[in-house]
Amino acid sequence: METVIAFIIIFGSLVFFHELGHFLFAKKAGIMVREFAIGFGPKVIGITKGETLYTIRLLPLGGYVRMAGEEFDTVELQPGYRIGLLVGPSGKVKKIYLNQNVSNPDVLFLETESSDLERDLTIEGYDDEGEFVRFQVARNAVIVEKGQETFIAPYDRQFESKSVGSRAMAIFAGPLFNFILAFLIFLAIGLFQGVPTNEPVIWDVQSDGPAYAAGMEKGDYVKEVNGKPVQTWTEFTEIIQENPGVPLQFTVERDSKLVDLTIVPNKLVEAGREYGQIGVYYNSPTEKNPLKAIVFGAEQTVVVTKKIFELLGMLITGKFSIDALSGPVGIYKTTEQVAQFGIYNLMNWAAVLSINLGIMNLLPLPALDGGRLLFFLFEAIRGKPIDKQKEGMVHFVGIVLLMLLMLIVTWNDIQRFFF
Repeated sequence: METVIAFIIIFGSLVFFHELGHFLFAKKAGIMVREFAIGFGPKVIGITKGETLYTIRLLPLGGYVRMAGEEFDTVELQPGYRIGLLVGPSGKVKKIYLNQNVSNPDVLFLETESSDLERDLTIEGYDDEGEFVRFQVARNAVIVEKGQETFIAPYDRQFESKSVGSRAMAIFAGPLFNFILAFLIFLAIGLFQGVPTNEPVIWDVQSDGPAYAAGMEKGDYVKEVNGKPVQTWTEFTEIIQENPGVPLQFTVERDSKLVDLTIVPNKLVEAGREYGQIGVYYNSPTEKNPLKAIVFGAEQTVVVTKKIFELLGMLITGKFSIDALSGPVGIYKTTEQVAQFGIYNLMNWAAVLSINLGIMNLLPLPALDGGRLLFFLFEAIRGKPIDKQKEGMVHFVGIVLLMLLMLIVTWNDIQRFFF
């Protein structure tokens, strides 16, 4: 049960922050946001505030921000439609009823001749007495259909009406907020747990490892490796990981004396990548310093980002197998394992996932934020947008391929963890 709660909190936070980025920058650009959704599929909870519907949906596979002017958003009143109009004190239409089940005596009915709910904001038609009438529509008018109210979207409130830069920023803000969330999580770890001093001090030695066999002891302070001074534990581990099977000369300080050791790191393979390991443990002292916590948050965000890009490069070059990728099942199982090691390890895992989500969404692939940004780049270069039908088809194909990849990855997760 604890794993389920942890997974829901982590997943919900990552998706919420991602969509919050889209939402805030869309609003900043003056774009009407129809819906802010966590999850997909049938609606579980929905609350309308202002012009936006906030929902939690059944399938925990992501989320979305639906902006005015996007696909299937435009409402057109075809000639011959019989509609009801509720006119406000200003003389402008404030409600448009698309069904006849209206009991309000102030509603005027007419047969539509023409309408423009985006630019001119007008409706023309014939009333019940056959007289031709013309009404101005309020910018905040709503359309009522089967009891559901939807705000009209004047063209200047629609996504496509904005500059390429504003649209691109509204899309880029989603991944950007995932990086911001990761930084805030690392910052919180630094503030509450403390910032590791990162000194290269051996906390413990594995009894069956190369370090133990070579005579390394608990409390040794690593001064040099192959004659190169070592300042931090990070430098120390990077040298070892980069030299699997290669004899290394260590100089350590022990009881105020220098001791020389020769250690050959074991050669291990994970996700198609070789790395070295000597069998030592690290438990650095920490210090609580707000300024250092800020630096720690930024540094950790950069370090994790670089690592994920390295793995992507290995995937592209074939050094990293697709079988090693994880989907929702794999993430859930890893969350279960990490949760056993305490809240700070869980927070660290959440930050890594947030950065991973941000990077994945920035990949220039159809249906992802990066794919949409690529189309904006083409538009900026060409001076005009790509045909919407062609762009829509590309994104549709991308969605199909992504769903196929998700199925493959999920099946691999199931086989890995349950068989």
